[in-house]
Formats: sequence, structure tokens, C-alpha cells
Amino acid sequence: MRHVIGGLGVLVALFGLLFTLQGFGAVQGSPMSNTTTWSVLGPIVVLVGLFLAFVVWRPRR
Repeated sequence: MRHVIGGLGVLVALFGLLFTLQGFGAVQGSPMSNTTTWSVLGPIVVLVGLFLAFVVWRPRR
């Protein structure tokens, strides 16, 4: 179960990266392209996904 949740965290981080790139205009063809909202929210989504993956996959004490 930990691997599934960690994988979802990585997937969320990848989607956040896509949102960020769309917000900055590096990926075109979407209503999200060149939008400040996604330029701000994208990195936040990346951090949430990475945090989730880190918490699940960190070594237990």
C-alpha cells in the first residue's frame, strides 16, 4: 500500500510540473497556457506530491 501512495505522490508531482510548464507557456495548446494562476499553483502541487512521496517512502525508525 505504501508503494501505491508513494506512486500517487510522484504522479501528483508530475502533474504539478506539467501545470507549471503550461502556466509559464512552455507547453502550449491548453486554456492553462500562459496563465499566472498555474504558474503559482503548479509548483505548490509539485511540492505536495513530493512531500507525500517522501513521507510514505522515508525509512521507518
